[in-house]
Amino acid sequence: MTLPAASLTEQLAQRLQRPVDDAARRRAALLLVDWLGCALAALRYPIASQLRSVVQAQVSGSVVALGAGRRTAADALLLNAALGNVLEMDDVHRGAILHPGPVVIPVALAAAQAEGADAGELLDAIVRGYEATIRVGRALGKAHYRYWHPTSTAGAFGAAAAAASVLRLPAESLADALGNAGSRTGGLWQMRHEPVPTKSLHNAEAARSGWLAAQLALAGMRGPRRILEGEQGLFAATAADAVPELVIAEEADWLIHSTSLKPWPACRHAHPAIDAMLDALAQLDAGEQAQIQHIEVRSYAEALRFCDRAQPQTELEAKFSLQHALASILVHGRPQLAHYTAEACSDAELTPWRQRIQLIEDAACSQRFPAHYGASVRLLLADGRSVQAERIDAWGDPECPMSADDVLTKAMALAHWGGVSAGLAQPLFGQVQALADGGSLDALNSMLARVA
Repeated sequence: MTLPAASLTEQLAQRLQRPVDDAARRRAALLLVDWLGCALAALRYPIASQLRSVVQAQVSGSVVALGAGRRTAADALLLNAALGNVLEMDDVHRGAILHPGPVVIPVALAAAQAEGADAGELLDAIVRGYEATIRVGRALGKAHYRYWHPTSTAGAFGAAAAAASVLRLPAESLADALGNAGSRTGGLWQMRHEPVPTKSLHNAEAARSGWLAAQLALAGMRGPRRILEGEQGLFAATAADAVPELVIAEEADWLIHSTSLKPWPACRHAHPAIDAMLDALAQLDAGEQAQIQHIEVRSYAEALRFCDRAQPQTELEAKFSLQHALASILVHGRPQLAHYTAEACSDAELTPWRQRIQLIEDAACSQRFPAHYGASVRLLLADGRSVQAERIDAWGDPECPMSADDVLTKAMALAHWGGVSAGLAQPLFGQVQALADGGSLDALNSMLARVA
């Protein structure tokens, strides 16, 4: 077969050179608020202190490592890029089945701090990093997702693109960076089956490898140009149903606009069922809710594969349990962070309800996935009646967007959960919001350094 003159990464690199518009920059600033809230919330968890102990032992530098002072970019990324996914409230792209923010945003921020870039350059780097991550991720296909962690796989490409944007690498050098980042990418899902925080480490390593690849490209180091479509490339090795043309498909706008946000503290696969449950309950008064006997949840196959846990024992298991998510709503109302702790798992009120929730694959939902994450919930009452609600898309998807105020409210709650005072969090998020209007990145960096 005769290959085209330009490889997929070379063509992608050319696409990433185009100017970023104001609307995309504003979206990037909003997603930065969301990521920062998630990262600050994670500061209360053991993984934060474990990584901090490693990072604080390293030499000082110019990049803020959250709660660990200023360190080198690579050391700061070990911490910052691991934190955003800890609570499972980070952004998500449905078609790519991955989370761009936790990998791309820390790299863009680190590069901007290391290079003394301005706010516009930071936001441009985020937009370009999302673009590369999503384009590669959606091309990998469902077969890759079965065993590989696409946030790590495709995230390394996005990390390289974000860093290269700040470094102002030409397209040829960016293609080299993408090749070297992709050559070392990956992350296996086995960690989901054991009580370990390795998923967050996948993100950190994707960020660090992308950053390094961009630095090496700046120094003139070449990278494999056909790392995606080559005979021993990523698609051949890990993606039996890859759709290579999606890497370079024409789009009307930057793909950062097609990213979804998560309002609820659970795996995204649980969100459409959570929304449908809230919609179904809204059709009943308090007396009728007391008559609920059984709950049927219909969703796509991947939602059931990831989130079928009738008796979760840990916080992480609770976040990946459809049964826990819906039982918690019945007992406690709208989902809150406190509903997904280890203590909440042992709540005696929840145990019998989790047993009354039946999960069923819905063929139509499975067919629409991953373009749409849908679910329906049917409540069966003691008097023989039933109430049903369906969601094709979840709150936070582009079709049902969270407002800027919704995102800020979420971020403030997350910061509080992580032990950051409102006196610091409110002006900190204000500085992020101001970036799209030419706000000072130096001022933001100074406030980030105050995070304990």
